[in-house]
Amino acid sequence: MKIIDAHIHFSEIEAFHDTARNLASIDYTTDGLLDEFAASNIIAAVGMGVTETTPGAFPDAKAANPMLLDLNDRMPDNVFTCVGINPETLHEPGQLEALEQSLTNPQVVGFKLYAGYYHYNVGDAIYDPVYELARKYDMPIVIHGGLTYADQGLLTYSHPLSMEETFLKHRDITFMLCHLGDPWVMDAAAMLEKNPNLYADLSGWIVGDHAKVQRLMGEPTYVDHFRRALVFAEKYDRVLFGTDWPLVPLDAWIEFIKNLIPEPHWDDVFYNNALKVFPKLKQWVEGNS
Repeated sequence: MKIIDAHIHFSEIEAFHDTARNLASIDYTTDGLLDEFAASNIIAAVGMGVTETTPGAFPDAKAANPMLLDLNDRMPDNVFTCVGINPETLHEPGQLEALEQSLTNPQVVGFKLYAGYYHYNVGDAIYDPVYELARKYDMPIVIHGGLTYADQGLLTYSHPLSMEETFLKHRDITFMLCHLGDPWVMDAAAMLEKNPNLYADLSGWIVGDHAKVQRLMGEPTYVDHFRRALVFAEKYDRVLFGTDWPLVPLDAWIEFIKNLIPEPHWDDVFYNNALKVFPKLKQWVEGNS
């Protein structure tokens, strides 16, 4: 089965290096990523652009737009980018122009809003130019949902229900809510039920190594937290496999998600739905098949 990972990271963020080394036991390098791709038949991935101007600064108020993938200078050909948006600098001279120019890169497939990390509601007027660009270039907007990995975040802005008006106002834009809004997965499921332009990825629920994933997969109360939401929404045509690598090994997370998703829906969740959310990724797949 071919797999597309709809949510990874590939940036020089101090917390990612620390997590990969000390919690997930992952080789957070190009070679490490490609080795994991090969072992799990992952043909492509979408990286969420994010940068730090100083180590440990994310969410960095000084980061320039667009935030990209900057782990090293050897970017895999099958890793695509959702350009990260820093609302603090978005309206400074030249920032919007640089953002729009980045969209001409074939590897750029969408936008990423770090709701909660940056203290703005996604419906704030500060983001209006991003929605205009998403519409103009037919690109999706990916939004962080749920618990933030940095304790400077404000969860009031990353709660799925805080985004409802935005999904309704911009029905002609495709949105993807990250992490199924965990821990508010039932709220996210309700949002999927009523918003046809909304998708969600199933990434970032566990931070750790193979042993931790296996242990939690055997905890019925923990697993049922997610299964209840997926069964309630029954929108397997609008949920996407994602890992949040390097927070967890790819093969371990594939097994975890397979345990949650009924097998008849595997092709959609692990592959087909990503092609619907990211039209430029679909073009690449069709051109390389």
